Amino acid sequence: MEYFKLGKNGRIPILGYGTWRIGGAQEPDRSQDDYYIKALRKAFEVGYTLIDTAEYYGGGHTEELIAKALEGFNREDFFITSKVWPNHLQYNDVLKSADASLKRLQTKYLDLYLIHWPNPQIPISETVRALEDLVDLGKVRYIGVSNFNINELKEATESVRRHEIVANQVRYSVLNKSNVEPELLSYAKQNNIRIIAYTPLEKGKMSHPLLTELASKYNKTVNQIALNYLICREAVPIPKAVREEHIIENFNAIGWRLNPEDVEKLSKLA
Repeated sequence: MEYFKLGKNGRIPILGYGTWRIGGAQEPDRSQDDYYIKALRKAFEVGYTLIDTAEYYGGGHTEELIAKALEGFNREDFFITSKVWPNHLQYNDVLKSADASLKRLQTKYLDLYLIHWPNPQIPISETVRALEDLVDLGKVRYIGVSNFNINELKEATESVRRHEIVANQVRYSVLNKSNVEPELLSYAKQNNIRIIAYTPLEKGKMSHPLLTELASKYNKTVNQIALNYLICREAVPIPKAVREEHIIENFNAIGWRLNPEDVEKLSKLA
């Protein structure tokens, strides 16, 4: 696995594994547990070490499946991210949510804990204070946000007192980048904030002649070109895949880079 710098002194894998709808959407769905555990274990065996989840996913069941899939692996080899839902952003609720996620994941700490969505009814400063206290308690290593626009991100960064906001997870792909490039991406780089890109493959709808052309040029797949573009932008894509061939295909988006001229061409796609 390759790594990007995280914050001032940390590091994060440059490619992650997304888990939305593994074990249910908003509510638990246990009907395919064995299938999903097998998919997760395959991803870990292939080499994914960054796992992205949230208390909202499967009503918490996704975190439980991750814990089961991690049995037999070394926890220290993994970078686990979870997120607190916007109706749990008051100080005490953040602490309770973190403890609940830790219990479901059967781990003593989270590598990264994010505010899943902003909640204008609760001051960001209150939530950030809870996140910082979780770091001080040793329950969380790094803190960040998700789905924050640039103004919300600025407010969050201005709210920290002892630690740093190291990440903003947003929807971002080569075909859907206007909410990120250039302003949000530029601000994030200037402030040591890593952009983590969810839905980086647009749910399998990566179709564009330039992507096809570059796939042929580099002897890669369209999806690999799309993921590598984000990596070249120093963002961390977290695609979800449950079929073995897709798990392996996505993983092979690392270990090489598009040349700067092709990155520039892709940056102009609407």
